[in-house]
Amino acid sequence: MSADERWIARSEALTRLGVKAQTLYAYVSRGRIAARPDPTDPRRSLYAVSDVARLCGEGGAEADGPEVRAPVMGAAARGEADIQSSVSLIADGRLFYRGLDAVQLAETATIETAARALWDARETNPFADLKPRIDPIVGGSTQRRVLAVLGRRAIEDRALRTHDPVSLKREAASLLSEVVDSVSGPGPRLYLHQRLARGFKAAERDSHLIRRALVLGADAGLDDAVLATRAAAGGGAPLAGAVLAGATTLGGTPLTEIDDVVAYVGEARRDPIGAARRWIGLKGCAPGFAADTEFGRVDPRAPALLDAADLTADLKAVWTEGEAAGGLPPGFGLALALTARRLDLGPTGAGDLLMLGRLIGLLAHAVDQAADGSPIRARLRYVGPEPGSH
Repeated sequence: MSADERWIARSEALTRLGVKAQTLYAYVSRGRIAARPDPTDPRRSLYAVSDVARLCGEGGAEADGPEVRAPVMGAAARGEADIQSSVSLIADGRLFYRGLDAVQLAETATIETAARALWDARETNPFADLKPRIDPIVGGSTQRRVLAVLGRRAIEDRALRTHDPVSLKREAASLLSEVVDSVSGPGPRLYLHQRLARGFKAAERDSHLIRRALVLGADAGLDDAVLATRAAAGGGAPLAGAVLAGATTLGGTPLTEIDDVVAYVGEARRDPIGAARRWIGLKGCAPGFAADTEFGRVDPRAPALLDAADLTADLKAVWTEGEAAGGLPPGFGLALALTARRLDLGPTGAGDLLMLGRLIGLLAHAVDQAADGSPIRARLRYVGPEPGSH
């Protein structure tokens, strides 16, 4: 058998095994089937025909021949996680949600519409006929309520592997709706952004800013929160448990950075030029302003939110004077902080918007990983003391 004949495409492997893609990936992650990148298309994988034959119980040369094992290559060889995702893409300075331009989507899309796009739930509506929970979690900060809902549902709900795609997306909708109910409190069953506006005590005419902020902030590629979510989902955790892993990870750098930006906005409202110059002298740039992001020089989400926010003069000066002083464009964190201040959401408002928006995207990554995710390959290299050295 030639080298090329030892490897088969995913479609053939699935046909011979008679399993779903998720099961095939589980075989690979457990070392039962070897896989390697397709030389003609590195985004796809090829699978060892001898391993497939062995699991099918087939005899002959394929099953009895030497076991084929692909060498560890790429990110896994460097100890990095290697993940395939269908959720979002950054290309040419633009953000796409499953092929849809996120900035354009945020112009009119409800949170429900954006979630359905991210979850690949366009054929059926998972939000249809959802009922409010009779014992919602209330009290405490918004972020505390979000984590409490996720924790309770992680205990109550079934493991991801027990769901079919339709029921999994309906569970995602149910979970998101329950989180919103915990923030909004009792009231009419309106769109999610309208219910959140009620909970935040924001004017109905400004609810579109909450909608825009959450749609724009749902996802922006791989970070620690996405990795935590996908790792938990790949291990079969309940949907809420996988998202809880990602949400608690957001409490690290992302929310800490938002807190710094919020503090800067409070300072710069009183003296925008002086505050910018002080921070530039101390750190080289003011909080919330950055260049050379994953988008290039300008994060397109920031102007998309700021241009719609109808900022008061003092808040607009924080943006414009800071940009003029440092020569750097505003980032999405600054846009969230200014919008939260414009809506009078309180000191944690920007972080609340960040967490609620990211919840939509983390649900998308958990659903994507469970439904059709590749194994998360990483290598743990031991660097501790030699055995018996103490």
